[in-house]
Amino acid sequence: MDIIVCIKQVPDTNDVRIDEKKGTLIREGVPSIINPDDKHAIEEALRIREKEGGKITILTMGPPQADDALRESLAMGADEAILLSDRAFAGSDTWATAYSIARAVNAIGKFDLIICGRQAIDGDTAQVGPQLAESLELPQVTYARKVEISGDKAVIERALEDGHETLETSLPAVITVIGDLNEPRYPTIKGIVTAYRDKEVGKMTAADLNADEAKIGLKGSPTQVKKTFVMVPKREGELIEGTAKEAAGTLIERLQDKNVLR
Repeated sequence: MDIIVCIKQVPDTNDVRIDEKKGTLIREGVPSIINPDDKHAIEEALRIREKEGGKITILTMGPPQADDALRESLAMGADEAILLSDRAFAGSDTWATAYSIARAVNAIGKFDLIICGRQAIDGDTAQVGPQLAESLELPQVTYARKVEISGDKAVIERALEDGHETLETSLPAVITVIGDLNEPRYPTIKGIVTAYRDKEVGKMTAADLNADEAKIGLKGSPTQVKKTFVMVPKREGELIEGTAKEAAGTLIERLQDKNVLR
């Protein structure tokens, strides 16, 4: 089974800064990590390959430094990695990103399953996975918390707000996964050495994808960010101590004082 896993390198959320004039994230000098949900996508691909055999290709779009995220994915056990990197991609919203990734998937050609993390922690839109499925005209299942492969079908347990539902889809398909699905493994020392010494990261540009310039980057992005800002707390929070019963009683009193409860 050939699996494509789409990942994103994101700023470490403990050190996010905003350019107040441009309204954009300042990424220079900020530590970057693999998006947490995407690590669960990589882990699930590895588990499926252990049962079904096949190949795992990691795909990301980003600046040259996103190579580090791909190397970490290779160290975890992925077979191949491809970086979509071109100034023409700069400013892409989720629609333009999904279009570009879809072009790359078509260039790869052979695949049975595409796995994405539910959403990225720097945007929290959860849109790229579903938009990718629409671009490729593939069935999709989101918020997967359990995945079973059976021949040319996948049986997926999908998390809901008040429970879950079990769906069956034909393959190829796109699924997005959540953290409840698995526990991502750590790269081994051998895996790290192999990833940095022996493996190559493939590179693709907009020209390689034969992408329509009107559908990529800022020009191809129908979503425009009007303003980005950091929320500033209006007041300090209050820690309520004591037993559960005492804390609950104090909380009720506080809420009654503010006319939230009567």
